[in-house]
Amino acid sequence: MTKKNAFYAQSGGVTAVINASACGVIKAARKHSDKINKLYAGHNGIIGALTEDLIDTTAESDETVEALMHTPGGAFGSCRYKLKSVEENKAEYERLIQVFEAHDIGYFFYNGGGDSQDTANKVSQISEKMGYPITCIGVPKTVDNDLPITDNCPGFGSVAKYVAVSVREAALDVASMCESSTKVFIMEVMGRHAGWIAASAGLAHEVEGDPPHIILFPEIAFDKEAFLRKVKQSVLEHGYCVIVVSEGAQNEDGTFLADAGGKDAFGHTQLGGVAPFLANMVKDELGYKYHWAVADYLQRAARHIASATDVEQAYAMGEAAVEFAMAGKNAVMPTIVRNEGDTYSWSVGEAKLADVANIEQKMPRSYITEDGFGITKVCHDYLQPLIIGEAHPPYENGLPKIARLKLERVEKKLNKPFKVK
Repeated sequence: MTKKNAFYAQSGGVTAVINASACGVIKAARKHSDKINKLYAGHNGIIGALTEDLIDTTAESDETVEALMHTPGGAFGSCRYKLKSVEENKAEYERLIQVFEAHDIGYFFYNGGGDSQDTANKVSQISEKMGYPITCIGVPKTVDNDLPITDNCPGFGSVAKYVAVSVREAALDVASMCESSTKVFIMEVMGRHAGWIAASAGLAHEVEGDPPHIILFPEIAFDKEAFLRKVKQSVLEHGYCVIVVSEGAQNEDGTFLADAGGKDAFGHTQLGGVAPFLANMVKDELGYKYHWAVADYLQRAARHIASATDVEQAYAMGEAAVEFAMAGKNAVMPTIVRNEGDTYSWSVGEAKLADVANIEQKMPRSYITEDGFGITKVCHDYLQPLIIGEAHPPYENGLPKIARLKLERVEKKLNKPFKVK
């Protein structure tokens, strides 16, 4: 059998553990050197393929590759760039196939969310039609935890742990000062249409009265009057109120509370500012002193507090993707399967890319309390195992050590440059 090269790319917002998946892909590819010659990575994701900006991962030492396990961010660069449909921009797909053919690439591993799995699925189909078939395997990743079929998504468990810990720590600060200072603290977390990250804050609530006292989910329409009553009740009962809100919190008509008016590269509404929006509402309506915070990139970059379960699963998904390809599978994605039993355990499953692409898995209504402001026991039991275990990175000079890659470029073979629009 003729050996082929492989291509790996990171896509969309990065996570604390996406590089663990990269580590899994690279190590598995090296193990299968009888079938895979070299593994290239796209510089800045799929854009690297379109512009023929490829990185030769074989230049990286085993030690550096292993260090990816405890390095956050996207080691090879990621991007928010969604390929249009084949009908809308066939030239992009033709360019991908041209680059893959020029560099003898027979395997494509795409590490991302629903949009990315859609791209991998389309590349699988069009490469066949163009006479240069490519094995395309998805590698799941998203902090939003909104991919279907898989029990959970690599990247989510670590964000969930960060949010739960941060809410607990900040709440202790507020509680200690509420008599003479801040009465209301609002923390804004990621989550456009699915409230999984906001829900994870509920893990900090262990006994009656524990914060967060209010969680606002995209799945539940915002009710201003009910919200203000709940804030006032919490302050009267506990002396303070801690609120966690998803950036995608919506009004009853589906509009976002914090629509910034723009669109991102995927065509999604640009969000931001729901925490100060609510804080001003609390001040104007109730007169309470407040503080607010936006977790933003901190929540998805906090590798120092990553969930050991998440790190292990992220690596396993990268490794499984290569194993799937070596077994002759195509247009599929490894998934995490929660095994039955009282003790949490999981195994690797499989899903077709066509069944994953562009589908958002929102929180079931049964996971949210009847009043819409908290999580139920069934949600707590689902979330809890995902944040279990510590995977502390090694430290040097008081700071976490990170992988420092050579990022050695592959010589270009196509004379015609391609402009990414």
